[in-house]
Amino acid sequence: MKDSRMPPVDNVKKPQNLSSLLELIFNSKTITVVSGRRLKLNKINDYLLSIGTKPCQIADISSIQDKDRVLRYLFDISCRNLLPLIFVNGDCVGGVEELARLVEKGILKEWLADHQYDLVVIGGGSGGLAAAKDAALAGKRVAVLDFVTPTPLGTTWGLGGTCVNVGCIPKKLMHCTSLLGKNLADARKFGWKYGEEVKHSWTDMVTAIQSHITSLNWNYRVQLREKSVTYLNAFGTFVGSHSIKATDKRNKEQIITSDRFIIATGLRPRYLDVPGVKEYCITSDDVFSLPYCPGKTLCVGASYVSLECAGFLRGLGLDVTVMVRSILLRGFDQDMANRVGNHMQTVEGVRFIYKCIPTKIERLQDGQPGLLRVTAKKEDGEEVVDEYNTVLIAIGRDALTDALNLDKVGVETHPKNKKILCYANEQSTTVPYIYAIGDVLYHGLELTPVAIKAGRLLAKRLFGLSNILCDRYLTPTTIFTPLEYGCCGMSEEEAIEEYGEINIEVFHSYFTPLEYTVPKRDDSEHCYAKLICNKHDDMRILGFHLLGPNAGEITQGFAIGLKLKATKHDFDLLVGIHPTCAEVFTQLTVTKSSQQVLKKTGC
Repeated sequence: MKDSRMPPVDNVKKPQNLSSLLELIFNSKTITVVSGRRLKLNKINDYLLSIGTKPCQIADISSIQDKDRVLRYLFDISCRNLLPLIFVNGDCVGGVEELARLVEKGILKEWLADHQYDLVVIGGGSGGLAAAKDAALAGKRVAVLDFVTPTPLGTTWGLGGTCVNVGCIPKKLMHCTSLLGKNLADARKFGWKYGEEVKHSWTDMVTAIQSHITSLNWNYRVQLREKSVTYLNAFGTFVGSHSIKATDKRNKEQIITSDRFIIATGLRPRYLDVPGVKEYCITSDDVFSLPYCPGKTLCVGASYVSLECAGFLRGLGLDVTVMVRSILLRGFDQDMANRVGNHMQTVEGVRFIYKCIPTKIERLQDGQPGLLRVTAKKEDGEEVVDEYNTVLIAIGRDALTDALNLDKVGVETHPKNKKILCYANEQSTTVPYIYAIGDVLYHGLELTPVAIKAGRLLAKRLFGLSNILCDRYLTPTTIFTPLEYGCCGMSEEEAIEEYGEINIEVFHSYFTPLEYTVPKRDDSEHCYAKLICNKHDDMRILGFHLLGPNAGEITQGFAIGLKLKATKHDFDLLVGIHPTCAEVFTQLTVTKSSQQVLKKTGC
C-alpha cells in the first residue's frame, strides 16, 4: 500500500540549472527539500501534517547542470556541507533536526502563516534603505522602521542613518571646508589678491551642511513613498517569532508581522565609564550639528573618527589635542597610521598625548562652549590635567541591540559589543528568516558602501532575483584626515602574518603633488605610496596604500586592479597620467628590503 505521507510525484521537481533551482526555492510558499537523491521523507511530512500544512516539495538535483558549482553555492549560503537542505519560504533552516526544533518551538506554523509584510527592515540607514527599495522593486510588501534614540545631549536626526546624518556626509563636507582654508592661503602664491582678514563662521557652515542633510532626509522619504514602502518612524522590538512592536515618539504602539526581517540598526558611539563623560562630553553624533564653535577641543581616542574630527577642527583654526590610549588606527597598516599621526602633529599642529586615558571630566564654566577640566592618567602613572572647551569621545562604536529583544527570537549577539553573529557571506543570523547587514554585523566591515552593496544583493537573493553573495574581500576605503589615507587589501602586518616577511616585497616612494610646489606646502614631505606584493605569486598586489591629497578618488580606481589580481608588472606597464599623484604607482622601483634611502619624486 502506498504511504500517504510520501510526497506525490508532481511534488518532485528536477531543476536543470542553478537559476531554475533558485526559482523553485524562492517562489515556493512552503517547504522545499534540496537533495541529490530520493529520500525517505516520512519524518519531514510527519512534521508538516502535525501543523496542518501540505507535503513538502522536493528539488532533486542529482542530474542538475554544473552540480559542483550548485553545491558550493548552496553550502555557501547555508554554511552547511551536507544534504538534504530544507528551505522554508526560501530561507534555509538546515536539515531535518533543525526543522524538528522549529516544530517543537511552535515557530514553523507561524512561519508558514500569512503576514502583513514580506519584509520588514529595522533601521533606516544606507544599507536598510537599499535593501527595502530593491525588495519593493521586486513587487514585495515592505516596511522600514527607523527611530533615533537621542544622545545624552539630546541630539537626534532624520531618516538616512549614521552616514548621511552624523558620519560620511557631514564629515567629508567639514573636511572639505578645512581644505578650502588651506587653498585660500595657497591662492596668494598663485597670484590671487584679496583682503588680509579671512574668517570662518562655524554656524554658517553647520547651517549649510544641515540644510543639505535635511534635503537628503526628505529625498529618502520620497523614494520610499514612490516605491510603496511603508515608513514608520518608530522603534521596533520583537514580541514574537514573526511580530514586532513598533513604538513611535508619542509612545503609540502597533504590532506588525512579516515573513522576513533585516536588522540594519548600525552602531552608536561608545562612552568611557568615567565621571562627567556623558554629562559634559560630545561624540561624533553631536559635533556635526553643534550650534556653536567647539573651541579648544580634546579628541579622546585614536580611531579614524577621532583623527578625522581632530583634522578638520584643526583645519578650521582650533586648538586640538588627541589623547591616545594605545596605537593609532587599530586594524590599519601601522606604518601608514604612524605617518598619518606624524603629519597631523608636525604639519597640522595637532597635539598628541600618548598612553593616556581620562579619569575625570569636570565642568568649570557653563556656556557654549563652556569650560571643562580633564584629569587623565598616563601608562606610567603620571597625572595629566588640562582645560578644554569641548571634549569629543571617539573610542569606538557599539551595537545597541539589547533593546530589540533579540533573545525573544533566538538571534545571538556578541557578549561584548552586542553585534549580531552571522554566518559568513550570507548575512543570515542564527534565526533562518532574520538577516543582518551593515555595521551591526560582528566581524563585518563598518563601511557604508559595504552595507549598501550587501543590502541590495541580499534583497535580490531573498526574492530569487540573483544568486550573487556580497564579496567584502579587497574593499577599498579612505580616512579623511588632513592628508588623506587610502588603502585596499592587506596591511604589511597582515601580509607578513599570512605569507611570511621573506615572501613579500614592499615597493614604496615619497612623491610631491604638483599643486604643492608653488606654495611650498610642508605636506609634500609626507606624501607617500606603497604596494605590498607576493613574491611567489608573480608579484601579485596584496596591499595598496596611499597618503596624499584626493586619496579616496585615487584608491577607488586602483581597487579594481586588485580585484582582478593585478601584479606589480601590470602596474609597471600601465601608462601614468601626467602630472598626477596617481602616476607614482606606475613608477615604484625602490623596495623596503633594499633599505635604500627614499627620495622625493615629483613634476
